[in-house]
Amino acid sequence: MKKNMIIPLFLFIAVYILSFLIKDTISVDLANKNQAPSLSHLYGTDWLGRDMLLRTLKGIQLSITLGMVTALLSTSLGLLLSILATVNSYMDKMVSWLIDLFLSLPHLVTFILISFVLGGGFKGVVIGLMLTHWPAITRVLRAELLQLQTMPYVQISKQLGKGFWWRARYHFLPHLFPQLMVGFTLIFPHAILHEASITFLGFGLSAEQPAIGIILSESMQYLSSGMWWLAFFPGLTLLMMMLLFQRFTNAFKHHLERDRSYEHYTNG
Repeated sequence: MKKNMIIPLFLFIAVYILSFLIKDTISVDLANKNQAPSLSHLYGTDWLGRDMLLRTLKGIQLSITLGMVTALLSTSLGLLLSILATVNSYMDKMVSWLIDLFLSLPHLVTFILISFVLGGGFKGVVIGLMLTHWPAITRVLRAELLQLQTMPYVQISKQLGKGFWWRARYHFLPHLFPQLMVGFTLIFPHAILHEASITFLGFGLSAEQPAIGIILSESMQYLSSGMWWLAFFPGLTLLMMMLLFQRFTNAFKHHLERDRSYEHYTNG
């Protein structure tokens, strides 16, 4: 692995691990409320005197955990359904019908309804995100698999008696891995953004949870008072984390593509 993969991954994991070292209870200090950024409070303090750096790190922990779980579940569901779509024409029609159904529904409204029915909270938000973010990646993977099935080496494996799940493991999954990585990368920040939007509307995470979306929504009413640091630093930190993750994923994808091209050249 090269530096363009190691450094972003190391920084991303370091910040994420650091967030777990913070105590769950962030103390209230009314004597230091509404303090601008300084050496003692790098991100300033909020209206209750809570250190915004500590709150931001705890919010990063919750938001990243939620985004990763959602992206993993959504891509896994998309992979499973796309593979099932290649079993026979009946399964392909069923999967295509489900994709068209979910894509035709208002995305955010469907997410709110699912999360509300499940009672909100972490579980409700994750399930709602998973059930509304799988159609796009499934459609891409299905198209790749339909094209892959016509490739000569897949047809040869089929004629040699290799079963469907053998072909899926040794032919389909290696080919789809870069697409899965890209899908994971796109769903990850998208899930965090949607979590923040419905949390702002009151259908997502509870207000006492320190998610970045909650921190940003709370800071809106204080921006007119000049407390710009309440939104700037948490938003900037989240943006930097997303960029680090995207840089690692792009570098890892290019590394896989180079290895595959070299293997194809040496075997060809």
